[in-house]
Amino acid sequence: MTRLIVAAGGGGDAVAAAMLHAALYGDEDQAVILTYAWDRLLIDPLPGPRGADSFTGLEPVTQSVWSVPAEAQPIAPAGSTLPRLAAELPHTLALLDPRHGAEGITRQLEELMSHLAPASIDLLDVGGDILAQGDEPTLKSPLADALSLAACCQVNAPIRLLVAGPGLDGEISPDDLRPLLGTSVHTFTTEDVETIGSILEWHPSEATAMLAATARGARGICEVRDAGLLVPLTDEGPTVHEVDLDDAVSRNSLARAVITTATLDEAEACSREICGFSEIDYERNKAAWLKDQPPATLAPEDVLSQLDRFQADARARGITHTTFRHITEALNLNGSQRDELRRLLIHSRPDQYDAPLWNIGA
Repeated sequence: MTRLIVAAGGGGDAVAAAMLHAALYGDEDQAVILTYAWDRLLIDPLPGPRGADSFTGLEPVTQSVWSVPAEAQPIAPAGSTLPRLAAELPHTLALLDPRHGAEGITRQLEELMSHLAPASIDLLDVGGDILAQGDEPTLKSPLADALSLAACCQVNAPIRLLVAGPGLDGEISPDDLRPLLGTSVHTFTTEDVETIGSILEWHPSEATAMLAATARGARGICEVRDAGLLVPLTDEGPTVHEVDLDDAVSRNSLARAVITTATLDEAEACSREICGFSEIDYERNKAAWLKDQPPATLAPEDVLSQLDRFQADARARGITHTTFRHITEALNLNGSQRDELRRLLIHSRPDQYDAPLWNIGA
């Protein structure tokens, strides 16, 4: 029996989809996880999502859908976590390609449904920004979710919208999300996290890392992203709720606007008009800025000294946890040094490693 799970925002949503599948469906079913190759600049120096022509070794599933096996490789200078993820998950990863707008994603979904005849279809978003109206001042990355939602509302099949970890993406507050959430579907546990525990040792997703951390009992305030967003780690963190798909579309102005888009450029234009920005523009500007920065050096003594200053400031602001992605950027290191920094910190101060987060300490 095959289940189809659409990872609404790509990245960590695909990892969470694997954890969700194990929790809800067990080992007897197989999942096809349809996900973007959109790893942000920490992994991929090129702005925006990658399409099928950015990889070698993809395998055809339907006319418009390609799977990403472990043997696939992104074509330099592009980067992607999907091949490694495919090597560590017992599921098929299918590439969600937004280059033909919501119309293209709808076509991909229709072809997959015809080809797989899945027993169920879930649209999963970690954090809940798929329920954004579009004018929230904390909204940072609405486009991927809006395109996924727009496509899912157009196919002739029952699709269940699930929000895991309300508020954990730092874009919509838990207080604003709470009235929008429907039936509780599951609360992740420590045992659930074990199914993806090894992946979280290297995968850069912050929202899914916090989802796992709250399932393991972490509580407090986590500082994330380059902007230093503050995310509460509470008992709501590990929960999964169903949300009415039509209600979500009615609320999400960007999703409604992109329904008829046939290119990613058209979808970007909708985002600029409705939200006042395009997250891909932000990535373009940041990529240009990073290109002009001198190569960073990771000298252990200097890094630990900088970390002490960072932690003292964070503790003064009530922060209890952070992510390795945030530390990397806060110390002005580049994405390629994240793994080396992580190893250094865990080796030097193992008591502060609150897997997969970093505990600022008392």
